[in-house]
Amino acid sequence: MLSTNTDLALDPRLAQAIANPLFPALDNQLRAGRHISADELEQHSLLQEYYPELEAFYQRYHVELVRAPEGFYYLRPRSTSELGSSILSELEMLVGKVLCYLYLSPDRLSNEGVFSLLDLQEEVLTLANEAALLRMVNQRAGGSDLDKRKLADKLKSAIRRLKRLGMVSAVGSQDKFRISEAVFRFAADVRSDEDPRALQLRMIKDGEAVAGHDQDEEQENEQ
Repeated sequence: MLSTNTDLALDPRLAQAIANPLFPALDNQLRAGRHISADELEQHSLLQEYYPELEAFYQRYHVELVRAPEGFYYLRPRSTSELGSSILSELEMLVGKVLCYLYLSPDRLSNEGVFSLLDLQEEVLTLANEAALLRMVNQRAGGSDLDKRKLADKLKSAIRRLKRLGMVSAVGSQDKFRISEAVFRFAADVRSDEDPRALQLRMIKDGEAVAGHDQDEEQENEQ
């Protein structure tokens, strides 16, 4: 006679979450390293409603479902996790830091949160050392027009990568995007009464934007 182990019974609320038609796609997005912010209303609401149950669910896979103070969600693999991961490049890290700086700027409100690739490129060149930027593209870069075009292409690639991770979303044309609060993964560690934007700027100028902190590794399954 078969016995029933009640310890293995699926929590009713977890069953509801998994049965939700949004869950399969959401699960794939999280496992691919995507951050889910309030802009993605339905997926965000699902995570918000069933967070305790889904947090326990993902612990079985040795990953942590993180609810950031800014309200976005993402998966953080533990050392024992089999979830694939990849590391952001120095330039992608720098772009993430600059996006966070732009998110904190008054321009975000006046532009309704929308920026262009040209805005990003100008801000990166203004805030960071151009010679160091070019070396991220080519160690022997001498500042030629070709080097600068390569840098512009690399910035576009960085934005595409961060878009896949849920840091930005496209608006209208491919050259415009809206910054998500998920860019706070790249934020400076603000303490006491420090001005967050000023601290972010100082980190960028001091080169700390490419330091190896927790946010330099994003889980992203290799497809």
